[in-house]
Amino acid sequence: MLELSGQHWLGDQVALEALVRFSDEELKHQELFRRMEDMLAARMPPGYRKVADSNEVARAVLGKSTWAVLALTCHIELFTQLHYQQSIEPQEALSPLWKDVFRFHWMEEVQHAMLDEIEWARENGRLTMRQKEQAVDDLIELVAAVDGILQAQAAVDAEYFLAIAGAALHGRGRSRVRALLLRAYRWQYIVSGVQHPHFGRLLTGMTTQAQMGRIQAALAPILNG
Repeated sequence: MLELSGQHWLGDQVALEALVRFSDEELKHQELFRRMEDMLAARMPPGYRKVADSNEVARAVLGKSTWAVLALTCHIELFTQLHYQQSIEPQEALSPLWKDVFRFHWMEEVQHAMLDEIEWARENGRLTMRQKEQAVDDLIELVAAVDGILQAQAAVDAEYFLAIAGAALHGRGRSRVRALLLRAYRWQYIVSGVQHPHFGRLLTGMTTQAQMGRIQAALAPILNG
């Protein structure tokens, strides 16, 4: 978003302000969730680890075309909202602090998704068909990279859980934990966003039938896995 804001420096000052504010809020979100992670880590049994380095992931993502990065970002903003609305907001027994963190995060993500859509559509209008073909390839590669991270994290998270709470689980039970955890991660971080009606309308409106066919073919193993 900071890079995109440069396109508005000498133009639309309202757009510039919106993207700078967007960036500021996302930096705030990052710090918010770092603090949440520290609070959780203090009470969790030792041994938990994250497989992906966030800075390395960011560098890999930003190496792709702007169109693909905006598509992925819009997808994330939408599934984040859905996660709060379906899994957190209706639950009465959750920690009030936990609910508040995600409620205020959701309120800002609603605005961010609108900005993502505006910038994505603006970028889409700038591309030639050849550039769009490359952008679609980039999006497919980004989703595959996300799935690779999910597979790796689900595997280590399953082993962490089983080491702590799985003494009574053997054989098939342990395998089911591994499989269901991956399925849950894929649902949360890929499938729920891909199947979001608004994201589907946006993506379909910005791609040809053939391009959508390539995207759907790439998604099929994840959606049906």
